[in-house]
Amino acid sequence: MSDPQIDPAGNTQAFRAFAQNQDAATSEPQTSRLPIWLAAGAVLVVAIVVIAYLLVR
Repeated sequence: MSDPQIDPAGNTQAFRAFAQNQDAATSEPQTSRLPIWLAAGAVLVVAIVVIAYLLVR
């Protein structure tokens, strides 16, 4: 049977490591997704134009 007593130092160290990782992750600049959305929109417009051309032809 395992020991029911939990070491509080282990939990504190784990929390500190988690907090430091979160600080590092939030301080990194996030890349913009605008170019991806613009490219997807352009592909969608081209697809609609091709479909409309094929239907009218």
